[in-house]
Amino acid sequence: MSVKHVLFILTNAAEIGPNKRATGYFFPEVAHPYEVFDEAGIAVEYASPLGGTPPEDGYDANDPAQLAFRNSAAIRRMAHSRKLSDVDVNDYDAIFFPGGLGPMVDIAHDPDVKQAVTTAWNAGKIVAAVCHGPAALLGVTAPDGTPLVRGRKLTSFSNAEEAGYAQADVPFKLEDALREEGADYSAADVWQSKVVVDGLLMTGQNPASGGPLAREIVKALKGEAK
Repeated sequence: MSVKHVLFILTNAAEIGPNKRATGYFFPEVAHPYEVFDEAGIAVEYASPLGGTPPEDGYDANDPAQLAFRNSAAIRRMAHSRKLSDVDVNDYDAIFFPGGLGPMVDIAHDPDVKQAVTTAWNAGKIVAAVCHGPAALLGVTAPDGTPLVRGRKLTSFSNAEEAGYAQADVPFKLEDALREEGADYSAADVWQSKVVVDGLLMTGQNPASGGPLAREIVKALKGEAK
């Protein structure tokens, strides 16, 4: 079987909000999915709106998966992420948006991100995102002109989670924004793992959901999905 390829699309935003809170991608939401894909023999490549080294947040050296990623060749490759506008997402089997607060700054609005989601979706690729990563889906229209998320089942970082985490820093509430575009949104209790699969749209709620989401992507790529 030929090797499958997943493109991680990462934020370039290193700060957010009126208090200039330091942010970036949330480290476990890259490390945990990477571990799952690597074990499954799936190749991972990296892009970001501006290219280069994505800023990070939330590293925990006591987590073996994060420590392994910190010391891997993979993170060195990620430090040279390709500029998204130079990447053809048709070359990949899936695109994946890790969370962190950074995506609320750039991924939520970046035109190259919206084009990447549109191109991948129209080509029948898996479009996946975790935590604040589903901000990538906002403002994307389906071929019929309606919002891509309208009527589709998904999850993301919830209002209840944001209330205890970054409500003073984020420019909008992601759950509300997804609902406003017509998403069939659901969430588990705060900080509990939840993954929602609606065909080729696959989303995870929070940091605990990154690995489980990656496992669903692996199943789909290997033709094992129900």
